[in-house]
Amino acid sequence: MASKVRPVLLCICLSFSISSRSWWLRLLPVHFLLLVSITGNINAEPQVPCYFIFGDSLSDNGNNNNLATTAKVNYSPYGIDFPKGPTGRFSNGRTMQDFIVQLLEFEEFIPPFATVSGREILKGVNYASGSAGILNETGEQVGDRISMNKQLSNHQITVSTIAEILGKCSASKLLSKCMYAVQIGSNDYINNYFVPDFYNTSRLYTPQEYAAYLIEQYSLQIKTLYNNGARMFALFGIGSIGCTPNAIATYGTNGSACVEEMNHIAQLFDDKLISLVDELNSNLTDAKFTYLNPSGTTNGFTVTTASCCKIGSDQRCIPDSEPCANRSQYVFWDAFHPSEAWNEVIAIGAFTSQSSTEAYPLNIQNMAKLQSNNEGDHDCQWSVLADDSHVIM
Repeated sequence: MASKVRPVLLCICLSFSISSRSWWLRLLPVHFLLLVSITGNINAEPQVPCYFIFGDSLSDNGNNNNLATTAKVNYSPYGIDFPKGPTGRFSNGRTMQDFIVQLLEFEEFIPPFATVSGREILKGVNYASGSAGILNETGEQVGDRISMNKQLSNHQITVSTIAEILGKCSASKLLSKCMYAVQIGSNDYINNYFVPDFYNTSRLYTPQEYAAYLIEQYSLQIKTLYNNGARMFALFGIGSIGCTPNAIATYGTNGSACVEEMNHIAQLFDDKLISLVDELNSNLTDAKFTYLNPSGTTNGFTVTTASCCKIGSDQRCIPDSEPCANRSQYVFWDAFHPSEAWNEVIAIGAFTSQSSTEAYPLNIQNMAKLQSNNEGDHDCQWSVLADDSHVIM
């Protein structure tokens, strides 16, 4: 199977005023506003003071725009349903992380590291990069990208800047109350393990061994965040990578809905990620870790295996092409990335689900409540790394 996979792109702001607040509200569907009415007043402070995002193209909101890579989408029809048009988001509109940011009641989307400046960083930064992986070499065949390790280095710059703005003690207190979302690993399969013409990982490791190797590296990366003051972690699995339009077109399904072999291999990673969450919660008792499943039911969607936009040879939308009109009925926007409608479904599940198969051991909403219920004194223990020595490069 692996020999057929083509190199691909998979992971594969807004100023506030009274008028812009109304503009922000117009983005929100009715059922989202109902959710906000449950969680609190929409004019309240965010449920966490800041939100940091690490990952790949599922979360990238512009970090790749100026890189020498084919893994960038700052052109039409990407962003056709986003008020500012093409921004570098790999979707027709909002990403899953955008929806979660809104559910957490932030006034603005979290800015990309590439353009963030000044005190904006106090509300959070998005470091995600299309084609990035847990491993540094993942995705190199499509060009430049910001690997997870480089994202951690960028975050260390942010942490040091926050300390300069607030002072070390206040910075430590703030960082301990922020939420850290990590969704990465898909490219370590799609743009590494399943591309034997560029990588030898599928010859070096069995699927079980490779999943174990990735989780070992991932664990070190999460602990680097912890050492930089992070205490609330939302860790997203990689989900059903065998259900993308590209996977189905490349391999066929033998009568099933998806390419089950790919999904099985990906599930090995997710299973080990769940075990890692248990281990981290047991060993780092002053922090909280939760696993979130990025897959869900496609009930209500009429097109589940085809892309909404017209796809070129590089698996991205053809520039300036006309996409489908009924975008809310499509699970996928392009050959790999979800539509805004599907991103919303997954975000709401991650935020509110009581099912342990979707959010384990707790959902994002309940995790946010943990920090609001612990507003007492904070021991000022400055934990910023002195250098990059703890980042696995």
